[in-house]
Amino acid sequence: MGLLPVANDHLATIVTALEMRERPRPRPMPPSPFRLVHWPAPESEKYRALFRRVGGPWLWYSRLVMDEARLRAILEDPAVMVYAVVDRAGVELGMLELDFRTPATCELAYVGLVPEITGKGHGDWLMVQALAFAWRKDVGRVWVHTCTLDHPAALGFYRRHGFLPYQRTIETFPDPRLIGVLPRELAPHIPCLGPVAR
Repeated sequence: MGLLPVANDHLATIVTALEMRERPRPRPMPPSPFRLVHWPAPESEKYRALFRRVGGPWLWYSRLVMDEARLRAILEDPAVMVYAVVDRAGVELGMLELDFRTPATCELAYVGLVPEITGKGHGDWLMVQALAFAWRKDVGRVWVHTCTLDHPAALGFYRRHGFLPYQRTIETFPDPRLIGVLPRELAPHIPCLGPVAR
């Protein structure tokens, strides 16, 4: 059994890809005080702000460092559907992004809620919504990926909703807290080993 060194200014994670090849049986919609609002081609800063609020604790950062032209190409693509989870006051508390750019396939690109409301059953409501939107008549496969930096319950959550793991990969990348993309105090459960910025 070998250990692979990881530079102190980088992170490593095991990414698990999961898929669903058959439409799940219809289930009752779990009750929720929230609703999904379609965000067609959202403004970049509005999108990044919600992305940061939802994903910051898990060190999501890919869309925060993506150049504007590439981000706009994704957000303005009619095959990419972005939704915000909002409360009764209209405050955004989560996000759902579905990517239909590959024929007959839907990727749940981003699914998440802000930390204040996780662990309270709202994820089940969001996943039932996500699957209802994902399984269009021309879709034969829905897939998602999670990693060991995500919430510890994420993998079990996807499996409970019918996704089957099919692939694992190792990903390494610069720690976003050390390159100034995310605050250093985020994700205290993931050690930050790089030098303190002066």
